[in-house]
Amino acid sequence: MMSYHLQSLARCVLLVLLVSYCQGARQGQDLKCGACRAMVDEMEWAISQVDPKKMIQTGSFRINPDGSQSIRDVPFARSEGNLLELMEEVCERMKDYGERVDPTTSRKTYERVTSRNGKSMDLSEAKLDSRVTSSLKYACETIVEQHEDEVIEFFAHETDNVKDKLCSKRTDPSQFK
Repeated sequence: MMSYHLQSLARCVLLVLLVSYCQGARQGQDLKCGACRAMVDEMEWAISQVDPKKMIQTGSFRINPDGSQSIRDVPFARSEGNLLELMEEVCERMKDYGERVDPTTSRKTYERVTSRNGKSMDLSEAKLDSRVTSSLKYACETIVEQHEDEVIEFFAHETDNVKDKLCSKRTDPSQFK
């Protein structure tokens, strides 16, 4: 009889540990996904603020045997140099984000809580916490560091659904160890 109670207790403890581990893993995934999506939003916004007429010359400035040069004009907003500069600053903007928890699924999402244009925002369900923003910033920095080439590749060309393509396919949770 005592053995049966110990086995039942052990099963209950194992079940509680398993559920809490799965919930912790999901919350970690929510944070990484939220950081990626916030990073994409911030990058897209920063790119949109650059004058679309502003161009930069790229290519080789060497003169070819035929007297020509392999230089081409590309939009500055999507140039590798500008994108690298934006990527250095993008994670600092995670301080402008708060956490919202869906009451039915308990899934966490991260949304901008400070307006870029001065309009008031609904902050009633947002959790504004320095631990949240520092975790979001760290997750953003990890993504930018580990996926720098992919981020530049996506933003160098105007692409539809960057969030879905970059954040779902390139930020696989198994890559965040």
